[in-house]
Amino acid sequence: MDEHEKPLRADARRNRMRVLEAAEAVFADQGVGASTQEVARAAGVGIGTVFRHFPTKEALLEAVLVERMRGLVEDARAAAARPDVGVAVFGFLEHVIGQSAAKNAFADALAGAGVDVSGVFAQVREELLAAIEVLVRRARDEGTLRGDVGVSEVVAVLVGASHAVRWAPPQAQANTVTVILDGLRPRG
Repeated sequence: MDEHEKPLRADARRNRMRVLEAAEAVFADQGVGASTQEVARAAGVGIGTVFRHFPTKEALLEAVLVERMRGLVEDARAAAARPDVGVAVFGFLEHVIGQSAAKNAFADALAGAGVDVSGVFAQVREELLAAIEVLVRRARDEGTLRGDVGVSEVVAVLVGASHAVRWAPPQAQANTVTVILDGLRPRG
């Protein structure tokens, strides 16, 4: 919401969240080609309600993806706050890799519709990188991550692992992730 928009009433906020949650579920189940009518049905609202909040399907996909990224920000912050940050950091990384196929499908659909994906996510990307920085620093200080690993390396590993999993047969995906993430652990 930009500074010129009025804040939503409580019922409108609830409807917006219901639509976003339904869209997340519908797109996860049926792919990004699912209709907005199907999203409205799953949310228990009329199609007009969907379009009142999200004037195009691309706007809906964009909002779902931004919410996913905000969820990752919260997940990274929660992982950094855990006393067992060593376990938490690798759990977070596995979670990000596990979500990557859906995230990439959303981003590809948006890019295919002519949306500047990098511009849309600039603010939430900065928040995510800042949260990952805290998580990485805590894990390095604890000795769980190599001392020469920073956010840039972690992001590169996440991108690489996400692509590697796409090419690994289903029975080898978990082991592929483990092998890749083991490169972040201290040597010896």
